[in-house]
Amino acid sequence: MSTLAIEVNGLRKRFGKQTVLDGINLAVAKGTIFALLGPNGAGKTTLIHILSTLTEPDSGHARIDGYDVVGDRKEVRNSISLTGQFAAVDEVLTGEENLKMMCRLSGLSVKESSARTAELLKSFDLAGAAGKRVKTYSGGMRRKLDLAVSLVVHRPVLFLDEPTTGLDTISRRALWDIILRLKQQGMTIFLTTQYLEEADQLADTIAVINRGRVVASGTADELKARVSGEVIELRNGNDELLRTVPTSGGIEDVRHKLNEIAHSFASDTRISIRKPSMDDVFLALTAKETEAALV
Repeated sequence: MSTLAIEVNGLRKRFGKQTVLDGINLAVAKGTIFALLGPNGAGKTTLIHILSTLTEPDSGHARIDGYDVVGDRKEVRNSISLTGQFAAVDEVLTGEENLKMMCRLSGLSVKESSARTAELLKSFDLAGAAGKRVKTYSGGMRRKLDLAVSLVVHRPVLFLDEPTTGLDTISRRALWDIILRLKQQGMTIFLTTQYLEEADQLADTIAVINRGRVVASGTADELKARVSGEVIELRNGNDELLRTVPTSGGIEDVRHKLNEIAHSFASDTRISIRKPSMDDVFLALTAKETEAALV
C-alpha cells in the first residue's frame, strides 16, 4: 500500500496562450501537512482545482489516495474535502442550520445529522453561536464554520486554499490549532497560503511554485538552509522595518554591506542580524526564477 496521499507527475495546464502549470511534480505523505507557496498567479489555485477534479489537466497525471483525478473522479471526490478562498456558507441560516443542511445533503440521517452538527460545533468552538445567523459572525467564525461544513463527512485528504486570508492574528492562530488537530487525527492536509509564517508553523513539507514550476521543496529548515549566512535588518526609531540585507554572515561582508547602505539611512537607524526566515527564502527563490526567465 502506498504511503502517499497525493502524487503529481508532469502536470501541465494552459489557459489560452498562458501556461499556468508547467510540469508540476509533487509527493505528499499520508497524515502530513503540505504547504504550497507562490506569488499571485503562480498556479496554486489551478493545481488545487485539478487535484479536486474541478479542472482537467492538459497532460500529466495526479492521484489522490491512489485514485486518478481524471479517470476516477467519483472515488477522488469521495476521498477529499475542499475549502476554497472564500466562505461558502449561507449567511441567512444559522451556523447550526448550515451544518445540518450539509449533513443531510451528504446522506446522513436526521439523527446522524444532529449528532454530527453538535460534534462539529463543539470541536470548532461555535456552540455558543450555533443559533445565530451567519451574517452576524466575525470573519474568523465564518472561516471556522466553512471548514466545519467541509468536514461533515470524514475524508482522508483536505484541501485548504488560503484558509486564513483576511483573518486577524488571533483568528488565524485559532484556525492553525484546528488544522494541527486535524493532522493529529490522521488527516492529510494540502494548503496554499500567502502567509509564510503559516507554512513555517504548520507544514511538514513546503514547496515553492513560481511561473508554473516547483522551484524548491523540503522542510522549512531545509529551505532556510538554502539561503546562506545571516540577514541584516534596519529599523527606525519606531521599530518599523526599513530594509533587509542578505549577507554571507562573515564580518567582512557585513561591514561591506553596511558601508554600502549607511548613507541612505538616518543616523538613529538601528540594525540587528538574524538567521534567514521563510520570507527571505521565498523572496530569494522567486526572484532568482524571475531573473532567469528574463535572461
